[in-house]
Amino acid sequence: MTHSTDSTKDDFYYEKDDNNIVTITMDMQGKSANTMDDSYIPAMELAVSRLEQDLNEGTLSGVIITSAKDTFFAGGDLNSLLALKEEDRESFFTQVETVKSQLRRLETLKVPVVAAINGAALGGGYEIALACHHRIAIDNKAIVGLPEVQLGLLPGGGGTVRLIRKLGLLTAFPILTEGKQFKAEAALAMTLIDDVADSAESMIQKAKAWISENPNAQQPWDMRGFKIPGGSPSNPKIVQMLAIAPSIMRSKTKGLMPAPEAIMSAGVEGAQVDFDTALRIESRYFVNLVLSPVAKNMISTFFFGLNKLNSGASRPKNFERNKVKKVGVLGAGMMGAGIAYCAARAGIEVVLKDVSQENAEKGKSYSDKVLTKQVSRNRLTTDKKEQILSRILATDKAEDLSGCDLVIEAVFESVKLKHQVAQEVENIVNSDAVIASNTSTLPITELAKGVNNSENFIGLHFFSPVDKMPLVEIICGKNTSDSTLAKAFDFVLQIKKTPIVVNDSRGFYTSRVFSTFLDEGAALLEDGVAPIVIENLASGAGMPVGPLAQQDEVSQRLAWEILSANKKYMQSKGLALEESSAERVVGKMVNEHERLGKAFGGGYYDYAKDGTKQLWSKLAEVFPAKENNISHDDVKERLLFRQAIESVKCLEENVLRSVLDGNIGSVFGIGFPPHTGGAFQYINSYGLNNFINRAQVLIEKYGERFTPPQLLITKAQANENF
Repeated sequence: MTHSTDSTKDDFYYEKDDNNIVTITMDMQGKSANTMDDSYIPAMELAVSRLEQDLNEGTLSGVIITSAKDTFFAGGDLNSLLALKEEDRESFFTQVETVKSQLRRLETLKVPVVAAINGAALGGGYEIALACHHRIAIDNKAIVGLPEVQLGLLPGGGGTVRLIRKLGLLTAFPILTEGKQFKAEAALAMTLIDDVADSAESMIQKAKAWISENPNAQQPWDMRGFKIPGGSPSNPKIVQMLAIAPSIMRSKTKGLMPAPEAIMSAGVEGAQVDFDTALRIESRYFVNLVLSPVAKNMISTFFFGLNKLNSGASRPKNFERNKVKKVGVLGAGMMGAGIAYCAARAGIEVVLKDVSQENAEKGKSYSDKVLTKQVSRNRLTTDKKEQILSRILATDKAEDLSGCDLVIEAVFESVKLKHQVAQEVENIVNSDAVIASNTSTLPITELAKGVNNSENFIGLHFFSPVDKMPLVEIICGKNTSDSTLAKAFDFVLQIKKTPIVVNDSRGFYTSRVFSTFLDEGAALLEDGVAPIVIENLASGAGMPVGPLAQQDEVSQRLAWEILSANKKYMQSKGLALEESSAERVVGKMVNEHERLGKAFGGGYYDYAKDGTKQLWSKLAEVFPAKENNISHDDVKERLLFRQAIESVKCLEENVLRSVLDGNIGSVFGIGFPPHTGGAFQYINSYGLNNFINRAQVLIEKYGERFTPPQLLITKAQANENF
């Protein structure tokens, strides 16, 4: 056995067997995962140089690349990428080219090279694997993919170039532009890997056997006469795809997400030149993306932010992790049925209770429909489906809730009704059970008055549809204990959702901010902006759906009831509540025209039986468009500024506990444009002083609702970001 005596020897362990097969085990010191950080390049350089030396001496017959970590290789060092500035462009480009040069030397050694993938090989990890001639992964443990696009990047270590040459443009583009990840079995079917093993020992044995059987292995693209599978960009089929692909891509990204378009450009350009030139083209696109504000926003929020939240950043410390064994869901409507499905899917026993057995069974049937669809798409076996369904007990009997350690009520938004259902079950469930309300607006402290132990009461605000929406907003009432919060937090993670934690307030964080989006849409209608312009520009700003369509989904009737309740609440506190645009516009829609929303036949839109919709034919008469000087930029920024300003107010008033919760909540809860990284990151990227100056212009044109909160001004004066 031999190994390097260099100072970097511990990062990559070099071991040669009696058949001159070298196993390089990546084990970067002081880190939980192998990454392409500052120590990676010298470690890889030492390993490749040593391989070249052994080859020249005739003592190398093959190479296995594997890992001593739980994962194979985690990819690039994102902290370093975040720190890069424009003045680093040239040196960073050189660094990227060095990484590629090392992998190129590895794959052209003229001996077989095998990637033995013992865990996750995502991003740079899979790029290393692609630079090998053969890939073997441990079944049920390994996962592979190139998810860089989800962070505003493209694969910068040759992944774009190699995957296209391996699979062809048509097959590779969806993988690259959507950032899909594949477990071993699926990866094998897609030929992203070549073999699976049931253990690390078996994987290494298979790797050595393959090396012995394929002594002259080469990459396909290094063989004479190689052609890209499916054809080059000049192939008629590819030409046809490329004629429409950019417009389809633009319709999805609205031009706000540069990474998918850069992937397509780098892929097409690289497919028309030699391999090494294609690598250089990829490097240029990669560097441009890394230095863009979009990538920095997305890395900050969707990598560091999400990981921090899911690791418990908002969870009270000093409490043992808790697992819910049995959950009761009160109310089998759309929300309750969705919550029951998610809990059962996570392996939790569920009691789904409604006022009648028929309603409860109907709620359970939702899970049946979702699971049946998954079976039809080969994402689930029939046995697994039946296992999940067997965990849901549909009932109209309160006594079936005995033994529940968590109860979530998901009934109509009425304080009286919510008090009633909570009181009915409090003495049936476990004495220390958490009782939660899935409310989007009602104060948790007020709802907690319906139970004896208000310290056990908390808000769990799910979003619709529950099975698809990734966020849960946890709301702490005045008396909610830290123990209850910790249990609720653990439950949200248990059902594979992302938790944010906020303090009690009418509308909490997400609903409160979301209401400003709807209100500004109504204000734009009042100002005479054509409805189609409002909707299109909201989409152009990065919102998933325009404010008018969103209001229809919520329903004008519900909005009117909430607005009226808010008015009464403020009056009861002796506070004045200025009439909002939403109150005037929604009031007119409900009271004068009986346009109550999508669920009631139509609101701002008419809805056809086939699921299509079009703006209500009389909307232009009710709210006629006016000749005005409201620019498209003003429309977009009015919609985004309202939400960002309200987010700062929530932080200032201690409704939000952290900026991190605000960024994640704004994107995953209310659809704030992902390319911004969230409401607070949007302000940071805009520049706090620039944001304040722009807000002043909006105040002069459109009103005091754009007034920057004092917290924003204070941070700007201190030259701080959120």
